[in-house]
Amino acid sequence: MNDLRFAFRQLLKSPAFTLLAVLTLAIGIGMNTAIFSLMHDLFLRGLPFSEPDRIVRIYGEAKERDLKQLPFSVPKFWHYRDGQNVFSSIAADWGNSYILTGMGEPVQLLGGNVTANYFDLLGVHPMLGRNFLPQEEMNADVALVTESFWRKRLNADPMVLGRSITLNGVATTIVGVLPNVPISWFGRDSEIYTVKPFDAPGLTKERLMRGVSFMRCIGRLKPGVSIEQAQAAMPALAQSYREQHPETADNSWAPVLVTAAEDVTGNLRPAFLTLLAAVFSVLLIACSNVANLLLVRFTGRRREIALRMALGAERRGIVRLFVLESALVSVIAGAVGLCLALWTVAVVPRVAGDNIPLESHAAVHLPVLIFTLVLSLMTGLVMGLYPAWQSSRADLVDGLKDGGRAISGSRGQQRFRRGLVAGQVGLSVVLLAGAAMLVSSFIRLSRQESGFRSERVWVGGIGLPPAQYADPAARARFVERVLAELQTAPGVEAVSVADAVPLSGNFSSSPYARADGNPVPVNQRPLGLTRSISPGYFRTLGIPLLSGRDLTERDGLDQPAVVILSNSTAKKLFPNEDPIGRQILFGTDNGNGLPAEVVGIVGDVRSRQLAKANDVEFYRSWPQRSAPFLNVVVRSVTKPEATSGIVRAALNKIDNGLPILQPSTLETIVTQSLGQERLTMAMLGVFAGIALLLAIVGIYGAVAYTVEQRTGEIGVRMALGAQTQDVLRLVVRQGMNPVLIGLVVGLAATFAVGRLLTAQLYQISPHNPFLLGATATVLALAALLACLIPARRATLVDPIQALRTE
Repeated sequence: MNDLRFAFRQLLKSPAFTLLAVLTLAIGIGMNTAIFSLMHDLFLRGLPFSEPDRIVRIYGEAKERDLKQLPFSVPKFWHYRDGQNVFSSIAADWGNSYILTGMGEPVQLLGGNVTANYFDLLGVHPMLGRNFLPQEEMNADVALVTESFWRKRLNADPMVLGRSITLNGVATTIVGVLPNVPISWFGRDSEIYTVKPFDAPGLTKERLMRGVSFMRCIGRLKPGVSIEQAQAAMPALAQSYREQHPETADNSWAPVLVTAAEDVTGNLRPAFLTLLAAVFSVLLIACSNVANLLLVRFTGRRREIALRMALGAERRGIVRLFVLESALVSVIAGAVGLCLALWTVAVVPRVAGDNIPLESHAAVHLPVLIFTLVLSLMTGLVMGLYPAWQSSRADLVDGLKDGGRAISGSRGQQRFRRGLVAGQVGLSVVLLAGAAMLVSSFIRLSRQESGFRSERVWVGGIGLPPAQYADPAARARFVERVLAELQTAPGVEAVSVADAVPLSGNFSSSPYARADGNPVPVNQRPLGLTRSISPGYFRTLGIPLLSGRDLTERDGLDQPAVVILSNSTAKKLFPNEDPIGRQILFGTDNGNGLPAEVVGIVGDVRSRQLAKANDVEFYRSWPQRSAPFLNVVVRSVTKPEATSGIVRAALNKIDNGLPILQPSTLETIVTQSLGQERLTMAMLGVFAGIALLLAIVGIYGAVAYTVEQRTGEIGVRMALGAQTQDVLRLVVRQGMNPVLIGLVVGLAATFAVGRLLTAQLYQISPHNPFLLGATATVLALAALLACLIPARRATLVDPIQALRTE
């Protein structure tokens, strides 16, 4: 305790050193804590389910057709549920939206349709009431609501059980209140769950039984059964499904099991591993800076060390005292860094948008606190041990005299300081090069031609309750009236509807094949991205019509089916041919699909990812392929808020019980689609900037200290005739030597670790010579500037005063 008080007093005596050391370490510890906290929430904490490691997602895939992560159909789910023996239970769900009426203004809510055993399988138990009962599945209009819905919509009514609410025009009884569900599994703002999973609006029973796939299928492994054993049992199930359901479109897909944790975070791991390596490098740079400061500080206290040893103190006691001092600095820095980490964790979800499944509120869990404490203590120990050990080896006589050359430190200490500088520069090269590549990649990606014009385009979703809009004819009449109202509205340049807009993350696919020749069976056909659109869609989004005609009002429900192809689709399906007038089979109806005539070709659009072109995309007429959910797309000269009002006024004339879901602009949707790339780029850029700043400070500190310790030598050189440029050259050369070594090592390391960034780069090589050269040049110039300032000060040394002091 006495040593601790003494260490604290020593830090108070040197506030400048303490402040600089604490801030430097706080940045390194804080950034590491922030990334660890994010990784803990995403990868380590696990889903808040009972024994989540036993929960798996079951996908379908057909590698020969490049089909991956395919959902389940109703008949396939039933077959796997009844025929398997490796799961204690199997359940399914699919996302749905509900229009809540009778409680003020109509509101569109998000949620899902689940099997009765879904929450029991997850091990999620209601706060109030019960989970669904088996006999309620497909038979009862009952619902589970989340805690947020219960508090926000029902004022936390303790008598909520048995209360009736109107969802999509149907009176539904609340049977339970669930704790708020994780967004990583259910998506953001999911609040309502019903129990009719095999009744998909817009799909007939005949189409459902032909293998239309739309459900997420999950299973809980039996005790003692591994995921490998369960995967080994899947081929037999797939074979029996093919034999019993030869007519379904999905009977050729092979089942693949993925753990629940991997299912929600699989594609995020490379980016976060990159960020973890980056922040660890920042911490190493910060530690080397503070270690250099400590070495200078402890060397400057050589008289104190000599007195303690003369009075009988042991060397290990002195080392313990100095290490305690460095540990105290790092613990204080850890507390400051924790505050910085809390702020960072709160900002990240806003930067990433919906692309990373993070809760919007910041939280620090016990493992994160333990990590911060251990990291702080380890940092203090590693950072202070060598300087304390080296300083305790000071010559006793020279230390008591407080003179001679002992003040400059031993050659070992000087080599150690130069090594620290070289290490800082090497790590900074890697971080700066990585940041430069990601920034260049992001700029290229954000400038990538999308194939559509997103400026001044407003998008809003509308759900059509099956009770009022039960068939395609009713949905077609609704869309016709909406378009008629909006086309004459002031400020509207163009308007259309679509089942989904580009880069929104929503899309549907259909089996397809050329109708001529000998089409392959439905279950062997590829799936093509298919959009249902109204006339005016291409004009609204600025997609060019290359040949043929656009869709018109004549392409109605009772007319022959038509389709428009993207340019790439036309080249792929009809190479060296004119596709206009040809027939393409779509879907599974009649066991062979329904034919549609090609009437036009439009420009390619990057609909799913801005970084990847679609090789196939079809556009179908909305009345001929409608769905219970649609997006109204409006190009206007008015602000988004005004456009929302215009659409709301048009809806009120048609059906004032329909709310607008998530109104936004297409520019915002495009921006949000790059959320993960923007987060990685921004954070690595910040880390690289911090590394550059710390490296410059470290270089400046090392050179300035060397100049201070060699003042006498410089005075002698100048007294013997050395010129200003000679002194400048001497100081800069000695300061830049470790920098050049660090540059070489850093460039070599960049080549070695470049493959870690390859998957995250767009049209940029991880070994881009221009970026690597620019990185080395920037760092070299910054280091030269850091050397020139103390070198210039060295030229101002008064030889007489320096010799007198020496």
